Amino acid sequence: MDMTIGFHASSFSVLTPRKPSSSSYTSLSKHRFGLSLSPSPIITTSLKFRPKRNATRCRRPVKCSVSQAAEAATEKKNQLVMRRDIRNIAIIAHVDHGKTTLVDSMLKQAKVFRDNQFVQERIMDSNDLERERGITILSKNTSITFKDTKINIIDTPGHSDFGGEVERILNMVEGVLLVVDSVEGPMPQTRFVLKKALEFGLAVVVVVNKIDRPSARPDFVINSTFELFIELNATDEQCDFQAIYASGIQGKAGLSPDNLGDDLGPLFEAVIRCIPGPRINKDGALQMLATNIEYEEHKGRIAIGRLHAGVLRKGMEVKVCTSEDSCRYARIGELFVYEKFFRVPVESVEAGDICAVCGINDIQIGETIADKLSGKPLPTIKVEEPTVKMSFSINTSPFVGREGKYVTSRNLRDRLYRELERNLAMKVEDGETADTFVVSGRGTLHITILIENMRREGYEFMVGPPKVINKRVDDKLLEPFEIATVEVPEVHMGSVVELLGKRRGQMFDMQGVGSEGTTMLKYKIPTRGLLGLRNAILTASRGTAILNTLFDSYGPWAGDISTRDQGSLVAFEDGTTTSYALCSSQDRGQLFVSPGLEVYKGQIVGIHQRSGDLSLNVCKKKAATNVRSNKEVSVVLDTALDYSLDDCIEYIQEDELVEVTPQSIRMCKNPKFAKKGR
Repeated sequence: MDMTIGFHASSFSVLTPRKPSSSSYTSLSKHRFGLSLSPSPIITTSLKFRPKRNATRCRRPVKCSVSQAAEAATEKKNQLVMRRDIRNIAIIAHVDHGKTTLVDSMLKQAKVFRDNQFVQERIMDSNDLERERGITILSKNTSITFKDTKINIIDTPGHSDFGGEVERILNMVEGVLLVVDSVEGPMPQTRFVLKKALEFGLAVVVVVNKIDRPSARPDFVINSTFELFIELNATDEQCDFQAIYASGIQGKAGLSPDNLGDDLGPLFEAVIRCIPGPRINKDGALQMLATNIEYEEHKGRIAIGRLHAGVLRKGMEVKVCTSEDSCRYARIGELFVYEKFFRVPVESVEAGDICAVCGINDIQIGETIADKLSGKPLPTIKVEEPTVKMSFSINTSPFVGREGKYVTSRNLRDRLYRELERNLAMKVEDGETADTFVVSGRGTLHITILIENMRREGYEFMVGPPKVINKRVDDKLLEPFEIATVEVPEVHMGSVVELLGKRRGQMFDMQGVGSEGTTMLKYKIPTRGLLGLRNAILTASRGTAILNTLFDSYGPWAGDISTRDQGSLVAFEDGTTTSYALCSSQDRGQLFVSPGLEVYKGQIVGIHQRSGDLSLNVCKKKAATNVRSNKEVSVVLDTALDYSLDDCIEYIQEDELVEVTPQSIRMCKNPKFAKKGR
């Protein structure tokens, strides 16, 4: 049934339609979302609403989503006590929408640092790899104090490959700040993180960030976000979200895009007002779910989580449970809470606060620290299944052991299984041989970050090409499909559309973005078609396209996909590359190597300009016999291609491997396939 819903300045009412109509209209009050009023009292936009809406309520005062959710809590929750002095929030968003920069400004304005203290940008991105790539990989905790209220803040990754981090963190909080770019609006990862937050029943405050951008369009962003809430089956209370407009880099926020305050005060006040304090059972049996694990040399394993019930004390005897049947006893060594940017030791922690626990050396993520006598385990953390797998094996190249410290299969196995202790979204299985392991993750970037960390720790190994994880249901082969969103200038749109079409992509939406002549294309495409797509799209668009992907669902096998039309140039002998040999070799394609590099037989040294592989001698030296006929000729070489680890993994095919060492990344042909060919 269609109906008309009106948002007014002081009330929210459901109006019975005068007659059935083919479309329903939603009147969004500009006052509610902080936009300037127009001469017309109501602005309408066409939206389809679910038939479940209750049309009997009227004249209900506008409140934050959380206040309604709190009133509709179950009787069991009503027996709990709400702590008014604490707020636990997570900041969630699509990648590059400004989460970490916004946290920087929140920390500075909460006087976490001294006025004369030097603070680097994106201080929450403390990992070297995060700083190099400019993305958040690991979720991190901090806290600030605003008007006698402690706000625990958790910064989460924005990339869909690290969605497992977001799913874990949402167990610790009562509300989220959903950060949305003022130009791009809701993006694929915005949808994913919001869906998870709504499933947990969390309160949501929408922050329209980067409002100072010249092409900002806040009204479009708010309406798009509202439509996304409805599309994800949000309740009426959740749809009644508070909108805050902010500029993270300037440290300003306000209830209207045209009237920002001098600081982030309106944002802090919205957090206090719209996100509830934790509901706790202070006198109940102790319960704390280990949501995150850190490690320090002197303290060992540190379990981080929110205390759900009871009081946790230093030196306390506790029970650690995976399920009701498997429990063991332990003792709390040290206890910490987060104050400002540091962990501060305390003697006891009351329910509702986020704390860090030392002394339990074998604790795992998802286990419950419970009362020794009457404690019961909390539900374990569930994350979505991986969609991509890659094979890891020991290094078998002639250069093995030159740079790495850990080269044996035992070293490799121990490191991979140790990764599972913290990375819940990843899986490791033994491969076909004793020195091969299959690692499954949420995407190629998810596994690439693990590879990069391992090579920096001194490991040497080889990895195979990424493969999708298929399913068979009712004798039908299903493969994962993803939603690919591409922002590309109109002049390059034709070549990008052609490229996505070849990879079995199906376009379902196309719209203009901002005033820069950019078009946003949305495709449903098999995950197989995305392998190696990022470089191809950058080439087709001359480096101007932006690609974002998000797992959608499993669907029927889409058919064969050709991801690479060109073959490889392969060295056919060991030696050192020479300018003389490379000069003649560069006519065959683009080279990866420059003069003076050691290569070995089977190493990939370039991209063939045609299909099929070609073996080359890149170590040939100039004969020194007849001086007059072999006089010195100046050799002009093209600049060698410099492929990163991500580029190499995207490039390789089924019969190729990437050799990863602490100082080098090489590609080679897989010798096992060469034997099969013979």
